[in-house]
Amino acid sequence: MGLSDHPELQPLLFGLFLSMYLVTIFGNLLIILAVSSDSHLHTPMYFFLSNLSLVDIGFISTTVPEMIMDIQTHSRVISYVGCLTQLSFFILFGCMDGMLLIAMAYDRFVAICHPLHYSVIMNPCLCGFLVLASFLISLLDSQLHNLIVLQLTCFKDVEISNFFCDPSQLLNLACSDTFTNNIVMYFVGAIFGFLPFSGIFFSYYKIISSILRVPSTAGKYKAFATCGSHLSVVCLFYGTGLGVYFGSALSPSPWKDVVASVMYTIVPPMLNPFIYSLRNRDIKSALGRLHSRQV
Repeated sequence: MGLSDHPELQPLLFGLFLSMYLVTIFGNLLIILAVSSDSHLHTPMYFFLSNLSLVDIGFISTTVPEMIMDIQTHSRVISYVGCLTQLSFFILFGCMDGMLLIAMAYDRFVAICHPLHYSVIMNPCLCGFLVLASFLISLLDSQLHNLIVLQLTCFKDVEISNFFCDPSQLLNLACSDTFTNNIVMYFVGAIFGFLPFSGIFFSYYKIISSILRVPSTAGKYKAFATCGSHLSVVCLFYGTGLGVYFGSALSPSPWKDVVASVMYTIVPPMLNPFIYSLRNRDIKSALGRLHSRQV
């Protein structure tokens, strides 16, 4: 269905979402470039951050370019294969976002609660394993959702009340009984959503407990400052997703579903680079050195 049926809004929507997409791509590429080009940032924390930026680029690229093209061509048609492909990559990158956030939370937990063993615990092999495990778990989640949708039939000339192939709406469009598939899909979603959230919650429980035992106020502030950017991104990612989707669930309407999807798929990837660059002196210094080399 897209975002709006009003012809006069199409140029505005095209310019708005194209600008947001370009800002997201440019901001995340800058983070990746700064981390890869500056030896001071070759640490586990920034290794995970560069991977998060790469995943954010993939996450927003699964939906927004197709939406922009639909607005420009005045066509809202997507093939069955294209729909399943979009669904697969959307869940893959969305789940991997959450898995990388838990890896970053574990990194902050080790840095604050076990600082003397940090370099030993967070070695390159473990960091690579955590990123690989995040990808494999996300791929499993993505393919499980795809298998559930593939069981359904009657997907010819149907209308999806969104600007991308939302898995829950695909289930609602099926002609056959979808009760069992709904149960399985929500169960899978709950597991893959609950695991990262519970891991992050446990890590920050340990972090806060450790910080509260620090005697000096300056020490507490310094410890909190090391995980402030990550905590902001976690709140943005989960707060946007849970808050907006629960709000639309309490008073469902097609328009609220679209707004929820826009907030969840576009806003966090766009704001993450700003959070890390504005709140992080190392990133700002690296960007400054990168700019001076280019000049």
